[in-house]
Amino acid sequence: MPTGLTKDAGWEIGVSRTLPHPPAAVWDLVSGPEGLALWLGAGADLRPERGAVYRTADGIRGEVRGHRPGERIRLTHGTSTVQLTVSPAGDGTKAVLRFHEEHLRSAEEREARRAHWRRVLDEIAAVLG
Repeated sequence: MPTGLTKDAGWEIGVSRTLPHPPAAVWDLVSGPEGLALWLGAGADLRPERGAVYRTADGIRGEVRGHRPGERIRLTHGTSTVQLTVSPAGDGTKAVLRFHEEHLRSAEEREARRAHWRRVLDEIAAVLG
């Protein structure tokens, strides 16, 4: 089976970065309006509860599938499913920010989404300073 193709979730991609900020600071950004616009899309208004529906300014629709404050958001994003997680790294003064996306349509879409999530991580790192 090709890299990135799974039996149950189709094509998937995961990217992560360790950031020199405490997990709470990273979570506050990515779960707030500025951070949501960076990773989910402009105009996204996300209620942190299972089943909550959202829509971005670009017309992407989705639904919250899971939410653990301070740790994880899982949601549908159009036809795919995206999960964002924040976890402590080292002594807790750093955080690992991960994006995982599954149910992608092809290897080409997988590579495009990999590039997308890497850009998002760059933008989040820049905002955090």
